[in-house]
Amino acid sequence: MKKERYDFSYEVYDSIDELPEQEASLLNEAIEATEHAYAPYSHFKVGAVAKMKNGEVVTGSNQENASYPVGLCAERVLLAAASSLFPNVPIDIIAISYKSDHVTSDHPVAPCGICRQSFQEFEERFKLPIKLVLAGMKGKIFVIEKASQLLPLAFTSEELK
Repeated sequence: MKKERYDFSYEVYDSIDELPEQEASLLNEAIEATEHAYAPYSHFKVGAVAKMKNGEVVTGSNQENASYPVGLCAERVLLAAASSLFPNVPIDIIAISYKSDHVTSDHPVAPCGICRQSFQEFEERFKLPIKLVLAGMKGKIFVIEKASQLLPLAFTSEELK
């Protein structure tokens, strides 16, 4: 038997004031984008903002539905909007934030599994990494250089060839 290990590193900032200007600006926009979320059931509002390689900025927010499985996460709303508005343009950075009526938004939360798979596909499609900036309304911030690092052993298009 052979044992293997998967590790990745990420940066941790204590506050938005420590972030480079571009990441701080995108994170502020993600915080604002939580206001556009439609989350009457979970009361967990997520905003996501992408800076495209062409310099354009695209936003998304989660959109729930009374039939829970058909709701859309902010990250996938963002990816769909980016692909529709700027086909064939890669994403450089995505900032994601959240707020909730039920929990304190003072730490980063990671994207769900479907969103991780979607990020992995987007990176594979363009052969470029997407930097993630994850935060709540305040507190620590995680910066991950390559979104696909969040999904080790991913199912990829290679499996279909």
